Amino acid sequence: MATHKPVEVQELFGDLEPAEGSRKWFVVHTKPRREKKLVKYSLQEKINYYLPLKDSIRVYQYRKVKFTKPLFPGYVFVKCDSEERRILTISGHTAYFLLVPNEEVFTGELKQIHFGRLKGADYRKAEFLEKGMKVIITSGPFEGLTGVVENKKDVKRVILQVNLLRQAVSVSASAEQIKVIKGIKE
Repeated sequence: MATHKPVEVQELFGDLEPAEGSRKWFVVHTKPRREKKLVKYSLQEKINYYLPLKDSIRVYQYRKVKFTKPLFPGYVFVKCDSEERRILTISGHTAYFLLVPNEEVFTGELKQIHFGRLKGADYRKAEFLEKGMKVIITSGPFEGLTGVVENKKDVKRVILQVNLLRQAVSVSASAEQIKVIKGIKE
């Protein structure tokens, strides 16, 4: 029986600010189950990346093993120039790169996910909402997070979305903890 130790990686190297100069943000679609390998390679090459992670616990016979796995399987977010992009391609872990059209919005979405993770959010996979009300959590452990809710009267979870991927995760919240900051999200 294999006794491999779970691979632990640093979630963020660099920053989550919009790119400047020749650098651009990309969503890297990795080859299957290669997210952490690409991140280790990026860290070695000192390339700015973000790999949102979630905690997972597995029980093997009589022992529990806690490890992390990617929040968005198959994707790593990198800020790099053309030479660094070439270096990442050479790694053998990438399938393709998606250019981010609006870096301000994109980095804002990533910051929300990172902020929630720092606050200890137990993210759950959520359905991407085409329309909803933009809200801010005004109290509780996730105070300051902004997200989307389908209906303000029946709030159980606030959804944090990455529009470019059309994927979302959610955190627990109640109607008393949120405040609408915009009407319908288009």
